[in-house]
Amino acid sequence: MDSDFLGARYSADKTSVIFRVVAPNATRIELWVYATPTDSTAIATIVLVSNSNGIFAGSIDVAVLQQAGLVDDIYYGYRAWGSNWAFDPAWQPGSINGFFADVDANGNRFNPNKLLLDPYALEVSHNPLTPAQPDPSVYLSGPQFRTVDTGPFAPKGIVISIPEISFGLKPVRPFKDEIIYEVHVRGLTMNDPTVPVNLRGTYAGAALRAGYLRDLGITAVEFLPIHETENSLNDLPQFESQHNYWGYNSISYFAPDRRYASNRSPGGPTREFISMVKAFHDAGLKVYLDVVYNHHDEGDVDSATGTIGKVYTLRGLSNLDYYEPSGNPARPNTYQDNNGVGPNINAAAPLARNLVLDSLAYWTKVMGADGFRFDLAAVLGNADRFGGFAFDATDPNNILNRAVAELPARPANGGAGVDLIAEPYTADGQPAGQDQGDFPVGWAEWNDRYRDVFRKSQNKLGIIPVTPGEMATRFAGSSDLFQPSGRRPWNSVNYLVSHDGFTLKDLYSFSTKRNNQPFPFGPSPGGRSADDEFCWNHGGDPVQQRQAVLTGLGILMVSAGVPMITGGTEFDRTQFGNNNPFNLDTVANWLDWQLEQQESALLVAFSAALFKFRLSHPALRPANFFTGQDNNGNGLKDLTWYQDDGSEVVGSYFGDANNHFLAFRIDGTEFGDPAVSLYIAYNGWINPVVATLPAPLSGNHWFEVANTSASAASFGNIHQPGTEPQITATTYSVDGRSLIILLEAP
Repeated sequence: MDSDFLGARYSADKTSVIFRVVAPNATRIELWVYATPTDSTAIATIVLVSNSNGIFAGSIDVAVLQQAGLVDDIYYGYRAWGSNWAFDPAWQPGSINGFFADVDANGNRFNPNKLLLDPYALEVSHNPLTPAQPDPSVYLSGPQFRTVDTGPFAPKGIVISIPEISFGLKPVRPFKDEIIYEVHVRGLTMNDPTVPVNLRGTYAGAALRAGYLRDLGITAVEFLPIHETENSLNDLPQFESQHNYWGYNSISYFAPDRRYASNRSPGGPTREFISMVKAFHDAGLKVYLDVVYNHHDEGDVDSATGTIGKVYTLRGLSNLDYYEPSGNPARPNTYQDNNGVGPNINAAAPLARNLVLDSLAYWTKVMGADGFRFDLAAVLGNADRFGGFAFDATDPNNILNRAVAELPARPANGGAGVDLIAEPYTADGQPAGQDQGDFPVGWAEWNDRYRDVFRKSQNKLGIIPVTPGEMATRFAGSSDLFQPSGRRPWNSVNYLVSHDGFTLKDLYSFSTKRNNQPFPFGPSPGGRSADDEFCWNHGGDPVQQRQAVLTGLGILMVSAGVPMITGGTEFDRTQFGNNNPFNLDTVANWLDWQLEQQESALLVAFSAALFKFRLSHPALRPANFFTGQDNNGNGLKDLTWYQDDGSEVVGSYFGDANNHFLAFRIDGTEFGDPAVSLYIAYNGWINPVVATLPAPLSGNHWFEVANTSASAASFGNIHQPGTEPQITATTYSVDGRSLIILLEAP
């Protein structure tokens, strides 16, 4: 057994359990062990012994616990004392003995009346709020709440053995070769008639969709947060529009959410998650996890009333090592917030850094994850430990660079390692805004510049100017963002929509958000404005709306970088105009698989063929930025840009927002591509453009692969490999708001 572990572990012979928790400013830590999650009385308590590193440790024999009333599983929590609340032998749960202050000058918030969840617990018994105990005030401190004992209802760690089951063989593809499918593990199958009822919405249910995603052409599934989060009230009618569905409010960074398990017994969620990962690995897919290390569920402080935010884990063990104080004299004892929802995790403090890296290592090495997408990841690069925000990509000891070194990041050409994806922003309206393009080598980033350029082009031409040069930069991998830091095109995660906003169908079906619908489709507060979404209903014409979806998918799949779509995009999933359904654990969010079987079957077929075309053509997935040079002497540049008249683009054309046509040709021979070259043309304007095609090399011809125009619906908008018709003319009419793909071959 690793002598440096934190958390609870059985001894090698399973006769005792060893507990270790870090609390450098605590003066006393007691372990309280319970036979059931909501016992009012502990079956055993012991005082842990501290070392010079602030780690408190102790062990207890299983036989002793059994004699005290333990039947099956061990549930535990900690009670902590420190300078603001000294230990008094007369103290009992619910008493005030030893109290000096809720918070002292050093920011300590110890309160032994609050039973504390081990930050390193591998599973959590239940959420802080449950149908039996839905009142959050019991976890608060301050004058009204400091003597409320949370022992009977606080979430507790569960002692489980590290599972000895396989997560299968991890794919080792280079990140550049991925197509990412972002989806909620519950929403994936909650409304899926092909999945047994008892498995719907679970890890086991998700595993049953691995083959479908493989056949669709997806290579990596990215699950919205699966860390234990506050969602036990989702099924209560009185909380119907206050669900925590997305899960961006972690309770524990190690425990898989019990709600998403069909086997909810101790150890069941962990084993079921690993088995799910194996199913995806067996299908050749990577599993990415959306992780939320930038903030935590414990929440903020109400300085007006003196009420301190919830105390049930990090805050009660080492407040300022885990949360960054604001340093604002007008709001003493409060926190820095660049998340928009609560205190920053103190990313400049070693304790918080270790917690995050230890969690990532666990999910990688034990649970089998292949990569991570980090929510508001700029917060994790914050160099200010006290009252500020300063993003620093250079500190080798910060979370960002330690993740690259220690996990480690997957090499550019593939192999063992972890794929790291940043949401490179802080919350809207918060200081610092975003740090797009500023992350270290080893990190990919969601690219909102890509998203917005093509949304504007598809939906706002004539209202918002978009130049061909802007589009060219995004098509070619966003060198302006990633090349200066030594990164590559595949460090750009290209997307048009994500969970946070409209679906792709809704982006082209609504001109404004519709978040105030009645339950179960709303109401959902917040969400981006229509201007932020750059959305348009295309005149209410379903034919044009469908064409826009095809064109959007086409744009994604021919762009250098790594494309990401949201779950159900392939069968026109809708959120009915709601662009912020974070609070709806309902059919508004669950994938409607009836669509896949019925009216959207043609879109599914188009999507699968398009995805597989991308995977078959390495010229669309370059490892390095295009040079604009002929690198092998065959007369073709690696990338050439064209105007509609067939001439190469000149600078003035790139800079003129009145030009809405852009075409490019990639020399496939420089990339080991089966095609001699690929020609892609995009017409963003309403009217058709007759494009003069560049001449194929001697002995070759152009063949039609795809045309996203509604006029090409007769052949499903894309041809299967080997059936592509030859283009005999020297021109091609590209309909308005559509994209074509041609390949050159003998």
